[in-house]
Amino acid sequence: MRRLTIAVCLVAATVVAAAQEAAKPVADGTFEVATLKQNKSGERGGGIRRLPGGRVTITNMPGRALVGFAYGIIGPWQLVGGPSWLTDDRFDITAKMEGNPEWGGVGTGRPDPITIAMRKLLADRFVLKIHTEMRELDAYALVMVKAGQPGPNLKPSDTDCQALLAKAQRGELPAPQGPPDFSKPLPCSMIGRFGQYLFDGFPIAQAASGLFTNQAGRPIVDRTGLTGNWQFMLTFLQERPVGAPAPPNEQTLPDPNAPSFFTAIQEQLGLKLESTKAPFEVTVIDSAEHPADD
Repeated sequence: MRRLTIAVCLVAATVVAAAQEAAKPVADGTFEVATLKQNKSGERGGGIRRLPGGRVTITNMPGRALVGFAYGIIGPWQLVGGPSWLTDDRFDITAKMEGNPEWGGVGTGRPDPITIAMRKLLADRFVLKIHTEMRELDAYALVMVKAGQPGPNLKPSDTDCQALLAKAQRGELPAPQGPPDFSKPLPCSMIGRFGQYLFDGFPIAQAASGLFTNQAGRPIVDRTGLTGNWQFMLTFLQERPVGAPAPPNEQTLPDPNAPSFFTAIQEQLGLKLESTKAPFEVTVIDSAEHPADD
């Protein structure tokens, strides 16, 4: 079974941050100015940086990754088709929007002006044309090892996220003091760290689709039968890619003798992944043209 070896980012903000951002206006997504060049350095690393003032800097990113960023596509199975240069060729983009547009962040349901502007840039400079459709894909089904018997680390959550959100909106929650404590799940959050997942206050289906797919390498459907909200802390062995730098504060990372991801979810959560097929919505690249530098 293939296991992805990249560090997983934070996938759900805390309710405090979401509430603070939710009241800010969203601007229309259009770049006031944008420059694009093909990166021919041959380097492997790259990244996307959001900067104040409606700016974004993209360095050495494949065309497919740009499409994924623009349309919120996380799993590689969600994006199909397109010419080979979208995978092989990398690009640098420096762009700025008018004013200082704000975004509510992950989980707020509010549109992101930067990604909307990126869609318009791809349509203009890459002449990108796409559509979505349902396809039957190889997947995993998340099921219970023993029906009705969660593992030792999987417990029902008594966190009331709606109440916390209401308090945050009224300014009744104290400001965070110091760095977060990753020795236990944080209220109303889904967090992926190197070799560790922390989860609290959401249905288990959100862990399946939001966290577990990063390690499983396939889309996952929840067939556990578990209802309500849950919490867990999962520790597993995640290998670092060859030549990749060590994550920050590596001395605080989980035990290097921890079990594999597939073993960890069985032993710690009482869950397992079984191969299956299931329908998923995918984004299909109909056509694209290689952009010229400017």
